[in-house]
Amino acid sequence: MSQSQKKWYVLRVTSGKEKKIKELIEHELKENNLEQYVEQILIPTEKVYQIKKGKKITKERNYFPGYILIYADLIGEVPHVIKKVNGVFNFLCDSSGNPTPLKPAEINRIFGKIDELAEKVEEIESPFNINDVVKVIDGPFMGFTGTIDEINEEKKKLKVIIKIFGRKTTVELNFFQVEKES
Repeated sequence: MSQSQKKWYVLRVTSGKEKKIKELIEHELKENNLEQYVEQILIPTEKVYQIKKGKKITKERNYFPGYILIYADLIGEVPHVIKKVNGVFNFLCDSSGNPTPLKPAEINRIFGKIDELAEKVEEIESPFNINDVVKVIDGPFMGFTGTIDEINEEKKKLKVIIKIFGRKTTVELNFFQVEKES
């Protein structure tokens, strides 16, 4: 048997269904006794922190929606078995229609980005905009409603204008202390 020629390829798939498609590919390869030709199937993701109803929620988001990376030796029936999986569109191909492997520099850049995302300090996706009406749900101003005047993404703080005894007062609150008014 010849030397293995495993390389990284990009597979276009239905966006939002990457995990399910990965499972289906693994199942099909096992059914056809071809799993030794595919070493790894990777869906690059990043963790995103959001605040909903005053609570911090961790969400995993695909870094390349609609794409799966696959480390494989595409010989014989392997590409055909993978392409026939429901939700798979095709490999990224060259002009002649042959699957194009990623260059080592591209793979290093992608893996560098994946490592960077894994090490990234908690990043909270701000659900707030200036002039949004928010309700204070924690702290000494709990129960008050105000308007966002300023957002500091870096410190995860908001400057909110609330009315206290009929006078507009600016208070600084963190993201967890407020929730958007519906």
